[in-house]
Amino acid sequence: MNSEDLVILLDDDGRPRGTAPREESHHRSTPLHQAFSCYAFDVNGHVLLTRRALSKRAWPGVWTNSWCGHPRPGEELESAVRRRAGDELGFRADGIRMAVADFRYRAVDDSGIVENEVCPVFTATVGTDPAPNPGEVVSWRWEPWSDVVDLVRLAPWSVSPWMALQVPLLDAERRS
Repeated sequence: MNSEDLVILLDDDGRPRGTAPREESHHRSTPLHQAFSCYAFDVNGHVLLTRRALSKRAWPGVWTNSWCGHPRPGEELESAVRRRAGDELGFRADGIRMAVADFRYRAVDDSGIVENEVCPVFTATVGTDPAPNPGEVVSWRWEPWSDVVDLVRLAPWSVSPWMALQVPLLDAERRS
């Protein structure tokens, strides 16, 4: 199996315990695995929000953070963040930094698909608009960070469950 098609499985303490095919790893009893989320900011402090492609298995059409992904076996997280920026959004991300190291969540979408991830949260700076891969992103928009914080506070159901949980943590980190 090609390492590009594998996710890193984790034990309950977050330690690697093997790999599994990515396409077979998201279902009604998804095992705990390694992932990441990234929030991209432009020079004006606006954050890029993306709407997941309608063909996505989990949370199709849902608004979320800039991009997410899974590192490949042996791949550093920052390298995976950079790779997925190009794969999903067709741009280069600079200034990548881990903002929330210990984020972990489990969520079930309306179809019963489970996300079960140890998912550090990164921020990045980008200087151009995205050219999204239509298999990943159906639409996008730049929004002021304060508006995103308000959206999540007032209507957490309107965004992905991981974003609803991550934004307050990221906002606290940005204010400190």
